[in-house]
Amino acid sequence: MDDRKGEQTPAPASEALNPLLSIFLLCFSLWASSLWLAGCAAPGEPQERKPPVPTAIADLAAQQLGNDVTLTFTLPKETVEHRPLKQTPAIEVYRKFESVPGTTPSATTTASELILTIPPAMVAHYSQKNNVRVVNALDAGDLGQHVGWTASYTVRTRESVKKESADSNHADLKIYPAPDPISDVKAEVTHAGIILTWTPPQKTPVGEAPPIVAYHIYRAEAVLEVQTQPAPVTNASESISEVPKLKGPFTRIGEALETSFRDLQVDFGTTYLYSVRSISQYPGLTLESSDSKLIAVTPRDTFPPAAPQGLVVVLVPGQGQMPAHLEISWAISPETDIAGYNVYRSEQDGMPGTRLNSDLLLTPAFRDMNAGPGRYYVYTATAVDRAGNESQASAPASGSVPVEGQPANP
Repeated sequence: MDDRKGEQTPAPASEALNPLLSIFLLCFSLWASSLWLAGCAAPGEPQERKPPVPTAIADLAAQQLGNDVTLTFTLPKETVEHRPLKQTPAIEVYRKFESVPGTTPSATTTASELILTIPPAMVAHYSQKNNVRVVNALDAGDLGQHVGWTASYTVRTRESVKKESADSNHADLKIYPAPDPISDVKAEVTHAGIILTWTPPQKTPVGEAPPIVAYHIYRAEAVLEVQTQPAPVTNASESISEVPKLKGPFTRIGEALETSFRDLQVDFGTTYLYSVRSISQYPGLTLESSDSKLIAVTPRDTFPPAAPQGLVVVLVPGQGQMPAHLEISWAISPETDIAGYNVYRSEQDGMPGTRLNSDLLLTPAFRDMNAGPGRYYVYTATAVDRAGNESQASAPASGSVPVEGQPANP
């Protein structure tokens, strides 16, 4: 048997490749295991979802009336991913002030601050059919420090506490202090209409009122509703009052340069509510104040028409079966609400006499068939309007029917 030193039997090829193959198999096994685990995740396992983000508001508008800024906009209905919002979003209103260009105040722009948050449960109080109206009251601090500055408003909405919408468009306007509301509007009812008078405002929240250039008058129709309130003490009676309730919106009916206005377009028996707003002038801007204290007026027709004119008495001689009688006539009244006329007869000058007609006369004429021959009569006429108001008596006119065979009095 040969003993050959230094020679060894070579290892099989499979054994030489075994380390590389082991590494490959290990990597493949790990990759396959990861795929299997991912595919075998338990159904319903919570996964992170993006919070819904409403679309940004694009139609924000702002207007100052008095010392309030009214914001209007449309509430979004869907998310930025074009999915419907599942619930009403909350509203956040932001505001900042920017100084007038060319001035050198200590600060030219204030930081944008959140001034109002409307939770979802309260949004309905500010909106109608997705049209939102929000009022921001400017206080003395806002107005005193930023007269003539630009107030810039933006609005955001959010359905989730995690993420709000992007800013709306900017709604910018210059702000100035408006005069205080007029507090002493008075009304006088006349035959021609309603006369309003008031005192011009003297102050704003931060000082004297600016020059007033005009006044705007607003009117709305209303109905009076009876309200009963319990008495404050045990042995007192209930208090009953009539409270006006609007039948429609306020409409501007005119403008006045002085502190009075005559409303001639009124109907007796209709209740009207009036408001007067002052108009002040600022550089490049006219500012309307807020509403005055409202005044309710129900005009009643208590005004008699004018007395008839041109009353005459004419003797009509008898003819055939028709006896002699007196014809009384006068000029037709020019007033438009005349319901008819009355005729009165007296046998003595200066006495009111007795009414001859049982019903109102529709025409300005009357035939006195009961005038006795040889007697002296004094006639007057009155006009009555549709409200039942009777005028003063006309100037008198006299006449008589002569006794048969005697000539008539000239």
